[in-house]
Amino acid sequence: MIREGAVIAYPTDSSYALGCRIGDRNAIKRISRIRRTDRKHNYTLVCADLSEISVYARVENWAYRLIKSLSPGPYTFVLPATRQLPKILAHPKRRTIGIRIPDHPLVNAMLEELGEPIMSSTLSLPGDDLPLTDPVEIEERIGHDIDVIIESGSTGIEPTSVLDLSSGTVEVLRAGRGDVSQFT
Repeated sequence: MIREGAVIAYPTDSSYALGCRIGDRNAIKRISRIRRTDRKHNYTLVCADLSEISVYARVENWAYRLIKSLSPGPYTFVLPATRQLPKILAHPKRRTIGIRIPDHPLVNAMLEELGEPIMSSTLSLPGDDLPLTDPVEIEERIGHDIDVIIESGSTGIEPTSVLDLSSGTVEVLRAGRGDVSQFT
């Protein structure tokens, strides 16, 4: 269904997320409307493994080693985008993209079947302090705006920790489920 333009709600190792196919403008716009984000929102590509990262982001050796040491897990890494990344996904001024390698068997199976990363965004709605984690509540609140809700047990309520690696250093943009104490 992702290949056909579906917007999905799915569990990850940190919380539920919204996802769609990379570069699907209509699906990405639907996610932006649901989350009420603007063009400057940092999108994330959920990748199966480290080998997919270099297609969409430029990774220096030190950043690669850091990502390898923290992945798979509840971290999103902001990196400079490559030209292969669809423009709609890159931050318009900084030309960056979030990259994530989750540690969740269902997501890993989805990525293997799809054969490419999933464009993803934490399922946080405007005015909410925490991401949605209950499939019943997801259905009640946004079921009419999405195509599929994948249920796979409980997830956490904390989103990923976001580490910006795009300027040659580690900047913590969001402290979440992943331990960031070594960077603060």
